[in-house]
Amino acid sequence: MTKKEHKSENNHSFLFGKKNYKFMAIGLGVIALGFILMAGGGSDDPTIFNPEMYNFRRIRIAPTLVLIGLGIEIYAILLNPDKK
Repeated sequence: MTKKEHKSENNHSFLFGKKNYKFMAIGLGVIALGFILMAGGGSDDPTIFNPEMYNFRRIRIAPTLVLIGLGIEIYAILLNPDKK
């Protein structure tokens, strides 16, 4: 093994750029917010029905936020950080 080959093997770099990681963090935050909004609404007693389980926040807003977060994650992966 020559010295040039040895030097190139030690070159460690990140797979994505700083911009990609920022968008990934934003996407994870949006997904986490969606799951937090989905939580709760149950009842301690299984024989009692709680209609809060099916309110607008848990049925419409939270899943939409999760899907938007997944879209942001896909965008972050496909984003070219070198493009100005």
